[in-house]
Formats: sequence, C-alpha cells, structure tokens
Amino acid sequence: MESVVPPEITAELTQILANLVLGDNEIRSKAEKAVNDRLAHTPDLYLLALAQFAIAADTEVMRSFSLVLLRRLLFRAPPQPHHTHTHTQKDPRITLYDHMPNHSLSNLERLLLHSLSHEPSDSVRRKTVDTVCDLANTAMNRGRPWHALQAQAFHMTQAELHGFRECAFRVFSGCPNLVMDLQTDAVLSVFEKGLRDTQSVDVRLAALRACVSYFSASDIPQLTHSRSLVYPMLDTLPPLPNAHLKTFLSSLTPLCTSHPQLFAPHMSALLSFLRALIMPSADPGPTPTVAKPFPGTTPSFSFPPQSQHAQQQRRQQNDEVDAEAEDNEKEQVRRIALELMISLSEARPSMVKRVEGWTAAVVRACLEGMAELPEDGLEVWLDADPSEDPTDDTYPLIYDQALDRFACALGGKEVLPPAFQYIPSMLASYDWRQRHAGLMAIAAIAEGTSKIMQIELGKVVALVTPMFKDAHPRVRYAASQCLGQLCTDLEEIIQEKHHQQLFSALIPTLEAPEHRVHAHAAAALINFCEGIERDTLIPYLDPIMERLLKMLDASSEKCYCQEQAITSLAMVADASETTFEKYYVSIMPLLLSVLQNAHGTDHLKLRVKAMECAGLIAIAVRRDIFRPDARPLIDALIHIQNSPVDPSDTMLATYLIATWAKICQALGPEFEPYLPVVMPPLLNAASAKADVSIYDDDETNYDREGWETISMDGQVVGIRTSTIEEKCQAFDTLVIYCNTLGPRFGPYLSQSLELALPALLFYFHEGVREAACRLIPLLLSCGKTSGTLTAQMVTASLHQLIKCLRTEPDPSFVGSLYRSTADSLRVVGMGLLTPDLADGLLDATKAQLTTLAERRKIRSSRVHGHREGDEKADDDDQEEFALLEEMEEFALEDMEKTLKLLDVQHPLLIAVASVRDLGVISRLESEEEGPAEQC
Repeated sequence: MESVVPPEITAELTQILANLVLGDNEIRSKAEKAVNDRLAHTPDLYLLALAQFAIAADTEVMRSFSLVLLRRLLFRAPPQPHHTHTHTQKDPRITLYDHMPNHSLSNLERLLLHSLSHEPSDSVRRKTVDTVCDLANTAMNRGRPWHALQAQAFHMTQAELHGFRECAFRVFSGCPNLVMDLQTDAVLSVFEKGLRDTQSVDVRLAALRACVSYFSASDIPQLTHSRSLVYPMLDTLPPLPNAHLKTFLSSLTPLCTSHPQLFAPHMSALLSFLRALIMPSADPGPTPTVAKPFPGTTPSFSFPPQSQHAQQQRRQQNDEVDAEAEDNEKEQVRRIALELMISLSEARPSMVKRVEGWTAAVVRACLEGMAELPEDGLEVWLDADPSEDPTDDTYPLIYDQALDRFACALGGKEVLPPAFQYIPSMLASYDWRQRHAGLMAIAAIAEGTSKIMQIELGKVVALVTPMFKDAHPRVRYAASQCLGQLCTDLEEIIQEKHHQQLFSALIPTLEAPEHRVHAHAAAALINFCEGIERDTLIPYLDPIMERLLKMLDASSEKCYCQEQAITSLAMVADASETTFEKYYVSIMPLLLSVLQNAHGTDHLKLRVKAMECAGLIAIAVRRDIFRPDARPLIDALIHIQNSPVDPSDTMLATYLIATWAKICQALGPEFEPYLPVVMPPLLNAASAKADVSIYDDDETNYDREGWETISMDGQVVGIRTSTIEEKCQAFDTLVIYCNTLGPRFGPYLSQSLELALPALLFYFHEGVREAACRLIPLLLSCGKTSGTLTAQMVTASLHQLIKCLRTEPDPSFVGSLYRSTADSLRVVGMGLLTPDLADGLLDATKAQLTTLAERRKIRSSRVHGHREGDEKADDDDQEEFALLEEMEEFALEDMEKTLKLLDVQHPLLIAVASVRDLGVISRLESEEEGPAEQC
C-alpha cells in the first residue's frame, strides 16, 4: 500500500518501536520519551506512521505491538509538560484523536481498513478489530460516521476464510451502532447466518457476541422485531464441547441481566438444557435418605474391592491429567450455567417462577455444590488464622452465594419448599460435608426467605441447635455461622422467641476446644446481641462474660481469638447498657493494658479493637464509673495518635476518630479540653479530597487493594476507598462533637462549616453528603448559642442547600436536603430567609416537583401500557416502582414540612398533593386515568 508518511518518519518510528520492546529499562525509557516528544509536536504524522507500520512490519509481533500502541495513544490526552497519570480535572473526551485534521483521520481509517481486510494473521487481525472498533465508536460519538467500515464488515461476513468472517462479527460486537440504522431484517439475516456457520466455532461465538451487543444497543421496537434471533442464538449451545460451551454461556449471561424478557418463549427448553449442566445427575432419581440426601450423585461404596482394581488403576494413571482437565472444564461450565440461571432469576423473578422445575433445579444444584468440600485438610483449617486461611479457596463459595442471590430474588414462598426437601436429611447425614452444607444453606437463604421462614422458625431452630454438639469442628463452626446469620436476617424475632434455646447452644460453644470454633461462636454472639432487648440479655450476662474474659485473658489463645473476644465484649456492653457496670472493673484494665503494650505489627488489629471496645464500654456505663479511667485512656490514645504511623496499619486513623467520638459521648461537656488534641487530625481527615486515578480501558495495573474502579467513557476511574471512608467517619464524628458539646464547639464552627457546605456535593460517597446534611443545622445552632454565628454563615448555608436542591436527582437525598433546610430555618429563624433565598427555595421545589411528576407519569404509562412501543411493566417492574415511590414519598413529606414553614397554606402544597396522586400504587388501587396536574 502506498506510504502516507515520509520515509524518514517511518525509519525513525521503526527504530523507536524496536527500542520499546527491548528489555533494557534505560533504552525503553528513552524510547517512551521519544514517542511523547513526537506526539507533542506532530501527533498525526506519528499516529499515521504507526498505522502504516501495522501493515508493513515484517513480524506478527511488531504488527500487533504497533496496533496496541496506536489504540492506546490515539485515545489518551495529548502529552503535556509535567504530565501525571492522575487527571482529575481533565475532560477524558479530549484526546489525540480530537487534534487530528480530517484528512489525517481519513488516511488513518483507510490504513486500518486495509489491515482488517489484508492481514494474514488471525491474532494480528483481532488487534486490528479492537483498534477499529475504538476508532469507530469514538468517531460516531463525535458525529463522524464510518460507512466504509460498515460496508467492509458486511462484505467480510461472506469471506471464504473463516478468520475474516469471525473478525467481521467481532467488529459488529465491538461497534453495534454500525448496524443500528440498517434494515432490521437484513441485519438479522446476516447474524443468523453467522450463528449457523458450519465451518468455525469461532465464527459462531463472534456472531453470538455480536447479537448480544445488538440487543443491548436496541430500542424497544427493534427488540420486538428481533426476538426471532434468540432461538438461533440458543441453538448454538447443544452441540458444543465443554471447552467452548463455557465461553458461549458467558457471552449470553449479560443479556440475561439486560433483556431477560427475550428468553421468555424459550425458558422450558433452556431449563432442560441447563439442568444437565448444573447438576452431576439431572435425573431426579430415588428419594433422598439420611445417608444419601442426593442419591445417584455419589456412590456410597465401591465394588469390586480395591485389590481387584490395581491393574485397572495403573492403566488409568496415564489418563489422569486429561481427566482432571476435563473435570475442571466441566466444573467451569457448571458454574457458568448456574450463573446464567441466577442472572435470569434476579432480572425477572416472575418469569422464572412460571417455569416448572426451575426453582427446584437451581436449589438442588446449589446444595450439591455446597457439599463438595475436600475431605482432608482439617488440621490446616484448625491451625489457620481465619483471615489467612489457605483452605478458603477450597470452599465452594460460588454455590453459597448463588443460593443467597436466588433466595433474595424469588423469596421464601418459592425457595423454602425445595430447600427443606433436602436440608433435614443433609443435617442428619453421616457425611460431615453434608451437615456443613445444610447449615450453610440455611444461613444463605435466611435473608431472602425471612418473611416466610419466621412462620416455621421454631422448626428451623430445632434443626440448627443440635448441630452445636456435632463431633466435627467444621460443622460446629457452620452452626455458629448459621445462627449468626439468622440473628441478622430475622433480627429481634428470633432473639425474642428463641433466646433460651439459642443461648443454651451458643454459650457452651464459647468454650469449644478448637480456637476457630469458639472464636466464631463469639462472632455469632455479636449478631445475637444486635437485636436483643436488654432485659432478655441480662440473665445470660454472667456465663457470657465469664467465657469472653477467659478468652481475652488466656495466654494460650490465638491473637484472632482475643481480637474477637474484645469485639464481642464491646457489643455485649452496648446491648446491656448500665447493667454492664459490674463487669467494668474486670475489663477496662485489660483493655488499657492492650493499648499501652500491644505495639508490634502482629497486634495492630488487636489494638484498634481494644480502642473500639473501650469507647463502647465508656458509653455503656455511667460517667462517674468511667471518669477515673478517662485520663489513662485518653493518654494512651494521645500517645498512639502522636506515634509514627505504621504504613501497614490502614485501620488506625479511622478507629482513632471513632474512639474519640465515643469518649466525647461518654464524657459530655467534660470532653471540651481535649478538642485541641482531636480536632486538627479530624479536620484534616474531613478535608481530604477524593483520591482518583483515570486509566485507559486496556490497562491492567489498576486493580489495587483499597481501590474501587468504575468504567466511564471508555476509561477506568479508580477511587481510593480508604480515604473516602475515613472522610465519612470524620464527618460523622463532627456531628457527634457538635451535638454533644453544643456552644462549647463554637471555636471550630467556622472551619467545620467551610468543610460541610462543599461536602454536600461530594458525589463519591453518599455517607459524607448525609453527614454534612445533618451537621449544617447543628453548626448553626452551635453558633447561635455560642454567639459566633454570623449572617454570612446563615446565607452561605441556605444558599448551598438550595443550590443542591435545584439539581439533586436522588429522591432519598432530596429528603435529607429538605430536612436540613427546615432544621436550619427553625434554628436561625425565618427572619434570616431573604427574598432571594426564598425565591430560590421555591424555584428548586418547583423543579423537583416537575421532575417527580414526570417520573411518575412515565412509570404509570409503563404499568398501564399507554405509551406506544414501551413494554408493559410486569410484576417485578411494579415492585421496583413501588420502592422508588416509597423513597419519593419521604422526599415529598419533607418538602411539605419545609413549605409549611414558609406558609401553612402555601400554594405549592397543592402541587405536592397532585404529584403524590400520580403514584403508581394509588393509580393501581383506583385505576383512574385522570389528567396529571402541572406543577
């Protein structure tokens, strides 16, 4: 192909690329600098040279490398002096692509099309597809269609070589907008032909992914017109071996979540196919028994005897590696098939409920999977720290999680009957793995089935409590896990009705001979105490405290046991309140000893747990009980706060902030002298900026501990969660200080308000925004009572609240903003609400009412099927609408209260009532189709 760049540029780039792939760091760094220098001055020439090199290079490696580099450079920000990897202030849309003139873009497109249609290597051509798709998507987002690519991709679907057909469908998959404006029947015909390609499984897979992308990008009319494509998509699955089947199933799963309704006509056939994949034996088989809850799955004995098998085993040794690989592939298919079924169930519960046998198949598959634990490894499990347990990888967590998700999606009415067809016999099985799985299954389904489970809760408790005496430690561990989960998911109900049975089982387990078992029993005790009434707990305090103190004070205990004992003591203290005073003198000295002496890296967690416990105990007892120990505890915390920070200790700052807050609550006004000590680090934590990094979508080094990532505009945005959590904790603590100390917090009013107002717009963490909402009226009250409040502070506060109200899309936070506004007005008095602020509040309220009214009209149209082309809402949609309306109702209620502060007969109150009447729930009840009032 004719060169589009001067020969000297090509020669120079060839040398740069050769240096970039060398192992010498110094040479490679110089080459990277050379690339950045050239791109800073003549970016279009060097990008075109890269594309040309992708055609002309002698080796596949260099052609692939140039395509990858082109893709990365083309869509990154232009090189600048002192450029850093973090671009929190830059628009990610402004890339080198945007700086290229039209003629250069045309040449670039022409070069890449040539590579796509002439590249002989399949692997290199796939790199071309990736680059072409990114270029096409970027171009179309900027209003530049690429018709030549559209034509070439369709032409390639007819190519003789299957590799070119595959790449054509890869293009459609990566850039579905190429076909969205074409006649639907023509697109479906091409896709269906690819799905039925008899020569290449890779072509069928690429066509399947293209279909998924096409559906994901389609509007409602296109989806309706394209439903016939689903059958040939599913028809690709049956003839596939496991090696390919797992990939095909994974490609279909996203469609189960985004457009589950497409599968509705095929659910029975899909179940017949998937049932055989998710269970070792799809045949229902004989009735389960105590010894064999899943008969037909695993033989209970083998015949003939082992000696007669010796020769046969030797012959099989050569096949073991292949058999293991085959088993691994089969297990992967099994898990992916189960994920597909769970995804469909979560997306459309009402649809799967109508499929006979669906629920039973999923439940049984999950139970079977949960029982597939290795028989050996007990000694390793017993000796391991729970946070570093090497046997964790052997636990079939995926089946546990799948059962949890399935129960939450379908509810107890659907899931409990098939689950308890098997669970009782599992708990009575001679195999400890079955007993373990039965207990973990009850824990897994408790959340989703709680409303129905509580009806038969007594029977469930009767099944669980005997397992605390099981001979196998892992079963007793699972019993604690099950009890703890039940106490969380059936909070207050199980504690009130069955506390005697449960405490009778749990308290002795605190003295189990195995460290892991009694530590986990102490953990379950926390869940128990979170939902128990103080008077119910008191009769059990003595035996509980005796065992927890023994666990804490015993030198033979593992460190994690002592950490758990401290955490459990803190929860017991919090639940028992002042009754805990009798144990105070036994516990506080131990905690002070830990804080004063536990300085090594092995005791970091123990120290922060001791902080937390000391703070909670201080709140639980009377102030005069705690006062003698307040100074030693505060001195220990000051010493820890002023000590050099261990880089590995990521918990200390957050726990310190939280513990200071608890001591403030315990001491009340007496805490004021310590404000100069605690406020500087607290204000510093509250002022922290979000630590954000933006990466290219194809980078692989952004998965770091303590960071969360989200995809946005073709890039990956990384957010450092530890910093944000610490910021949230700091704002919660400011609320406590201001609320507890009142006017004594006055010296810090101005600094705190300067942090709280912009925090209303801190979109990275909802907790920070909520805390700022609560803090603002408390600060205004503090300023008013301390005489430090100024009119400027009031105006700034109300102005920021109203500004947020004007554009806030989240109805739950809208309610928080109205509450904060109303509380602020009550504190400062209506006289400080200037006409401009009053008008702004009314304008913001009108905007919110208009938005809420429009949302409710759209939902009502979905429910009643008024809007042409819209799919009518099913039961699941209506349930989601009801939850949204519930949040909106709270916002409307807070809005109403705020308007009444202005005028109890304010005209906008009529508009609030009108919007309330637009709710889907009320419309369903009345079935009235009256015209919606304008706000």
